[in-house]
Amino acid sequence: MNTPRTRTPLIVAVVLAFTCPLQAQFGGQGPQVASPEVAADRHVTFRILAPKAESVLLAGSDIPDLGQGAQMKKDSNDVWEVTLGPIDAGAYRYNFNVDGVSVIDPRNPATSESNANTWSLVYVPGSDFMDTRNVPHGAVAKVTYWSTSLGRFRRMHVYTPPGYESGQGTYPVFYLLHGAFDCDDSWTSVGRAGFILDNLIAAGKAKPMVVVMPAGHTGPFTFGRRLPIDEFTKDFVGDIMPHIEKNYRVHTDKARRAIAGLSMGGAQTLSIAIPYPDKFGYVGVFSSGIFGIAGGMGGAPEGPSWEEQQKDILDGTELKKDLKLVWFATGKNDFLVQTSRASVEMLNKYGLDVVYKETDGAHTWTNWRNYLNEFAPQLFR
Repeated sequence: MNTPRTRTPLIVAVVLAFTCPLQAQFGGQGPQVASPEVAADRHVTFRILAPKAESVLLAGSDIPDLGQGAQMKKDSNDVWEVTLGPIDAGAYRYNFNVDGVSVIDPRNPATSESNANTWSLVYVPGSDFMDTRNVPHGAVAKVTYWSTSLGRFRRMHVYTPPGYESGQGTYPVFYLLHGAFDCDDSWTSVGRAGFILDNLIAAGKAKPMVVVMPAGHTGPFTFGRRLPIDEFTKDFVGDIMPHIEKNYRVHTDKARRAIAGLSMGGAQTLSIAIPYPDKFGYVGVFSSGIFGIAGGMGGAPEGPSWEEQQKDILDGTELKKDLKLVWFATGKNDFLVQTSRASVEMLNKYGLDVVYKETDGAHTWTNWRNYLNEFAPQLFR
């Protein structure tokens, strides 16, 4: 009988026989690459090993001053590298364009989904409101549900506050919608929603709440095509809300329900909160408004305008009853700022006391994280 001592040389020989051809075929492991590397001074270095590439660009829509991309340089080890910064604290999506092909960072396991894409994700610390801090943390779940209105399974993300799993209480619920180029993952990855809520709740600035982040797209999206808001509304009212109210301990009255969204999600917010005036006591619109009201994204709809369709509700009393807050915020350089202004003016005309603020910045996650941090503490007071 062979002992482990006598079998060891045979095992080593087999492993070497198997791995040596692989190393010869693939050229060994190559140099070790660390990417991204975030320095204490908030400079960030991005690297990728690409021996046969002729050109590599770093791309990312929210990284300040990146524009059409940053050209990376190759060193003697075939590692392409570029350093940016200092970059303001926050989460940023990026990818590499290698000879015309977009790829995520193979050395970075952190990713963020958008609409039909996956990005690599880097976080630059230094923000009290969205850093990962030593406070009690809630949980974010990926939830699959059956949409009867769409006839298929759908996904949403749900944040439950610290202590939810071990407690017995009932919580207010906040529905948080994403934009046209994003998906239900976006608010919790690049948007940092879970960490923002954790920090606000720990500081006593926000009430513990359940936050529901559904998938806003009901089909393929093409920029400039009229958005299928009606399909999403049917799914939201007929399937998403009932699923949450059946499976989570949440309040179901208007005073303890809130809804907000950015860009496309802001338009969806208005197309849900106004036509269903008994459902939401708090309404938030980030970088958005009624699409088409000022020539904004999506163009003017055919037939009666949004205002004409909702005029009876806007003129009535049910919407205003127990409506605690309608809050708009848009960057001064946002391409939808005129849409926001026109929407606020229209709602004010019907006696809605809309809070509106314009901030620095444009149509980016840099603003939307700030808006969430400012809006959430105003809920359920």
